[in-house]
Amino acid sequence: MNYRENSLEENESDNYLLISGIQHFIYCRRQWALIHIEQLWSENYFTIDGQIKHTRVDNTDSVELKNDIRIIRSMPITSQRLKIQGKCDVVELKPDDDGFYFSKYDKKYKVYPIEYKRGKPKLDDSDIMQLLAQAMCLEEMLGLTIEEGACFYFETRRRQQVIFTKDLRNRLTSIIEEMNNYYSRKYTPEVKKSQKCKACSLKDLCLPELDGTMSVSEYMEKRLKE
Repeated sequence: MNYRENSLEENESDNYLLISGIQHFIYCRRQWALIHIEQLWSENYFTIDGQIKHTRVDNTDSVELKNDIRIIRSMPITSQRLKIQGKCDVVELKPDDDGFYFSKYDKKYKVYPIEYKRGKPKLDDSDIMQLLAQAMCLEEMLGLTIEEGACFYFETRRRQQVIFTKDLRNRLTSIIEEMNNYYSRKYTPEVKKSQKCKACSLKDLCLPELDGTMSVSEYMEKRLKE
């Protein structure tokens, strides 16, 4: 593909944040910390349904050609600058004379990332930020600029186009900096009750009665020993 490979030591990449966590963080910073710092997880209908739909995407052929568009699935991505890693659900390579040259195919393409989501477009920008994070990883890996991508929603069966503006990029960078700060300090934010709690898969583990003097994992371990 003629792109610059990231040379990461195995132990270094282990400390990189998962791109999928951006959605958790925007939804609820405490939920993100419980999952990604305290390593707690619980399933509900929404998480299981989402996993099933993603499995259908991930289990197809990794690369296919459709109407001159090359479709790459489950592409591993990393950003050393942002310290994030993950996978792109789908990356489309669209023939474009002004695009990026891929030596493997001896052709120029426009790189177009697509994120698959259950349900329909959200009121917040968590899906957009997750997609943009993927685009920024691809930009760093390939040495190019990606101007747009799309989120595909299973409920509506439609794509929602996303333009990667400077404002969105600045906001995402600030979000990831905050995530890295929490992660490096192993900090779990205190409970802030809202309507979101009702649909949260971790509502039974969040333990809002805690006074903030110990982590949820410490509290659970203490209860198990009693």
